[in-house]
Amino acid sequence: MELGRLEYLQALVTEFQVTDSPEAKEQVLANLANFAYDPKNYEYLRQLQVLDLFLDALTEDSDALVEFAVGGLCNLCLDKTNKDYILEANGVEPIINCLSSSNEETVMSAVTTLMYLTTPQSRQQTTALPVVECMLRFSLSASRRLSNLATVFLEDYCTPLQVEEARNLSKHTAVGIPLPKD
Repeated sequence: MELGRLEYLQALVTEFQVTDSPEAKEQVLANLANFAYDPKNYEYLRQLQVLDLFLDALTEDSDALVEFAVGGLCNLCLDKTNKDYILEANGVEPIINCLSSSNEETVMSAVTTLMYLTTPQSRQQTTALPVVECMLRFSLSASRRLSNLATVFLEDYCTPLQVEEARNLSKHTAVGIPLPKD
């Protein structure tokens, strides 16, 4: 069965790379993101360079591809090897860019991924001032899911000083990142 799993995942990756159909690409990426839930698949997904596939898809024009890519990364980054890979591949910045998505699922996955990617080494990047400002705004969202998640981020991943600095900055600037639509 294990060999079958690798072959199946390889077939999905190949289909993603060769298809011209946007719908097929979305379906395949959604499937790969779902497979990323299972730690049994981590090694196979690394071998097939699916982390790179997800990272590359973060810059696609398709909202659906970005949603599935950041969801896949969110699923994979619980694993230390995958987390290190994403950090070393400069994955934090494109994940931060997902915070400005109008798709709430994309934003939720991006916030969660930033939490999972926060280490003593990456904290400066994952809790940079613009991110903290963004979380302050999300904490005021009408969406309970988003406001609760942003509040956890602020309380558990940021220092009181960072939050205060972001609050003070927000008073003096018009932040242009729109809240995601429900």
